[in-house]
Amino acid sequence: MTTPAPAPLDLNNIQGDILSGLPKKTQFYVFFDITDVAKFRKDLNKFIPLIKTVAGVLKDRDDIADHKKKKLPGLIPLTGVNISFSHQGFIKLGIDDSSLAANGDQDPFKIGQKQDAITNLGDPKKSDGTPDWDAHFLQDLHGLILISGESHASIQKKKLEIELVFGVNTPFPSIKEIISIQGDVRPGDESGHEHFGFLDGISNPVVNGFDTVINPGPKLVDPGVLLTGHPGDVAQTTRAAWATDGSFLAFRYLFQQVPEFDDFLTKNPIAKDGNGKALTPVQGSDLLGARMVGRWKSGAPIDVSPFQDDPALAKDPKRNNDFAFAGEINSQLRCPFAAHVRKTNPRNDLEAPPPGINPIPIEGRRIMRRGVQFGPEVTAEEKHAAKTQHGRGLLFACYQSSLVNGFQFLQQSWANNTNFPPFETQPEAPGLDPLIGQGVRAMSGLDPLAEQKVLSMPAFIIPRGGEYFFSPSLKGLKSTIASAA
Repeated sequence: MTTPAPAPLDLNNIQGDILSGLPKKTQFYVFFDITDVAKFRKDLNKFIPLIKTVAGVLKDRDDIADHKKKKLPGLIPLTGVNISFSHQGFIKLGIDDSSLAANGDQDPFKIGQKQDAITNLGDPKKSDGTPDWDAHFLQDLHGLILISGESHASIQKKKLEIELVFGVNTPFPSIKEIISIQGDVRPGDESGHEHFGFLDGISNPVVNGFDTVINPGPKLVDPGVLLTGHPGDVAQTTRAAWATDGSFLAFRYLFQQVPEFDDFLTKNPIAKDGNGKALTPVQGSDLLGARMVGRWKSGAPIDVSPFQDDPALAKDPKRNNDFAFAGEINSQLRCPFAAHVRKTNPRNDLEAPPPGINPIPIEGRRIMRRGVQFGPEVTAEEKHAAKTQHGRGLLFACYQSSLVNGFQFLQQSWANNTNFPPFETQPEAPGLDPLIGQGVRAMSGLDPLAEQKVLSMPAFIIPRGGEYFFSPSLKGLKSTIASAA
């Protein structure tokens, strides 16, 4: 049965990164505090025209496609700007954001990620009980400005333009920059791949009524899973009018221990594949990495190609997301229970449970992942020493209409839960998500011929900051957050 299309979305009212992703080769994440409320709300009127909407992003992507089709040289100069606010930011502005905190005083948006990191996310903490984060993220952050573009020169120019709007570096600024972090898409053949080398961003949700290309894979999600005030938003009926067409942005400052990750793979190669074929050490290390992630570095899913990479599969959008761990409720042969891809999108593990157990829909848990890599490529010295000497990782961002059902749930109840997925009855526990799971890191199923064998591992991704923000609609910014011009 065809899912009926929801009411049309106002693509000129929704900030562009949410549904479309701001096109980028490079990006600034500018975290700021508001220092002069009255002036900020006036300055915001001058800033709003700089915001790139979904409609604007779609036009940019058409222009990029046309540029490539004509085989024109270089990249089209373009930038995209979005803005979002924390709960502390709304308090500073004197704006009632209570309709955003659907879960009351313990809503993650209201308590902020600094507290949530300890209470629910499981981040390492210091002796004083605060998360072991970069100092910039231990203070209150009022807002975040995203600046995306095709070159460093373009985003730097746009950043200066924004600073001028808010009077930065003048006697009367309305904001203070707390920290700016620059991210860059990785160079050459590594473009689209995160620092461990795996192709990223393949399995974002397809939105009913918005996306026009619908490839085989997970079920469509209603717009309200990502956008407030629409069908699929669990708090749709209680949102304030200004809070519709927005989305919650969960940001994480994640450092990746790439030399250590590569060294772990090298020292723990899988001896034979699931068919009993002997592997070389390099093949065994590649298979280990693929089974930790759930995909080969090319992006090919191991549930479809379990023991050998298939670059052609990885490049085929009609096949590279078309899998469901079907018939594998008690099997780790093709894909370990705790593989990152299976932990964060369990598909049939919940949607097709054993007889007598009701299916658990997961569309409401889906998140729209964005973000960009930061830091340099691994140096020869780091490779030789198998030790990280330069900071690098992922500026992780994801959008959802409910932090409780989205990011927080995926981290706490799935990635950090050694017994998830829940319906397998094998003697071995699945273990933590080997990439983002917080706690004592170990997982079973890595050796396809010895599924019960548990392999312990160090932390390969270290959180060093984060916050929860809300990205309002253009109408919300104009009607409620900015002052009357």
